[in-house]
Amino acid sequence: MRFSGAALLVGVSLLAQPSWAQMGPGGPPPAVGVVEARRQPVTESSEFIGRVEAINRVELRARVTGFLEERLFQEGTEVDEGAVLFRLERAPFEAQLDQAKANVASAEAQLTNARISLARARELRTTGTGTQVALDNAQAQERTSAATLLGAQAAVRVAEINLAYTVISAPFAGAIGRSTFTPGNVVSPSSESLATLVSQDPMRIAFTIPQRTSMELRARYEGRGGTAAVVVRIRQADGSAYPLPGRIDFIDTQIGRDTDSILVRASIPNPIRSGMQRNDIGARQLIDGQFVTVLLEGAEPVMAVTIPRAAVAQDQAGFFVFIVDAEGRAQRRNITLGRSTAEMAVVESGIAAGDRVISEGIQRVRPGQPVNAAPAGARPGAPAPGRPG
Repeated sequence: MRFSGAALLVGVSLLAQPSWAQMGPGGPPPAVGVVEARRQPVTESSEFIGRVEAINRVELRARVTGFLEERLFQEGTEVDEGAVLFRLERAPFEAQLDQAKANVASAEAQLTNARISLARARELRTTGTGTQVALDNAQAQERTSAATLLGAQAAVRVAEINLAYTVISAPFAGAIGRSTFTPGNVVSPSSESLATLVSQDPMRIAFTIPQRTSMELRARYEGRGGTAAVVVRIRQADGSAYPLPGRIDFIDTQIGRDTDSILVRASIPNPIRSGMQRNDIGARQLIDGQFVTVLLEGAEPVMAVTIPRAAVAQDQAGFFVFIVDAEGRAQRRNITLGRSTAEMAVVESGIAAGDRVISEGIQRVRPGQPVNAAPAGARPGAPAPGRPG
C-alpha cells in the first residue's frame, strides 16, 4: 500500500501531538495568572456623604424700626469681627434719648422737692404744729417721686440701647452674603434678614453614619484611641481630594428614628489658598452648604493581608478566592474581607501571606483542578520566575 506525501505529513503531525487522554478528562490545565498574598501597611477607610457647614452662622436683622441709611460692606467679601455693616437713621433715636434725659431731670427735681416737703412735715409733726396726715402724705409723695425717677432713668437706658441698635456690626469674622435691602428702605424686627454672615476657618463637616456601621467603626478604633485615631478627609464634587485633614469633634447622643443613623461632625481647616488674597473669588476652597464625600481613615496604618480585587469572587456562600497549592492544583478558600478599594482587597481571614492567589483566568478554574500557573500579567503558559522554560 502506498501513501501520498501529504498523508505522511499529517500522520507525523498527529503522532507528534500529546494525547488528550494523557492530559485528563478536561483537556490541558488552564493557564492562570497568580499573585502572592502580601502583608503590608493598609490605611483603613470608610466613605460617606456629608455637607460643609459654617461653625458660626447668623442672620443679621434690624432690632428697631427705622430707615436703612448706609450699607458699609461689599457683598460676598469677608469682614472682621466688630466691623460696622449697616447704619440706620439715628436722628429719631437721638431725639428719644434727649427726651428721656429731660424726663430724668424733671423727676430729679420733683424728688428733691418731695424730700424737702417731707423734712418740713417731720419737723412740724415734732413740734406738734403739723398733723400725722400731712406727714404721711409727704412720705408717699417722696416715694412716688423716687419711683418716677427710677422709671425715667430706665427710659434713658432703653433709648440708649435703641440708639445703639441703629449700628449693626459683625458679631464674628466671616464672609457676608448679599444684602436683602438697599439704603432708603424701612426695616424692622419683623423684616427679612438684612444679610447672612458665616464664619470661614475652620469649617464643619456634618455627615450621618448608619447605626450598624457606627458600631463596626467603634469596635475597630476603640482600642486605638477612639475618635483620636480617626482622620477625616474629604473629596469635593469634582472628585479632587481636599489637602487638609479634619478631626471628629461631635457625635450625636441620639439615633435618628427615621434613618437609623447617627449624626457626626468634624472640624476641618479652611485657610486662604496659597497665592490668593482674602477677598479673591475662590480664595477658600470650602463653602458653607456644599456637598462632599467624607472619608474616615485610620490615623495609623495597620498590617493586613492584601490581594488584587480582581482575584475575589462571590457566590451565595460569600466571598472566595482560588489559591494554587504545592501540587499545582486550584483550591477554593472562603475569605472575610475588610475595608477594600476597587483595586485592592483587604483579607481579614481565609488566606495567609505567601499564598499564591489566582487573579487571572479565575473563570476557567474548578476546585481541585490542575492549573498552569504563571505570574499575573505574564504570557499564558510562560514559566514562573526561577523555573526552567
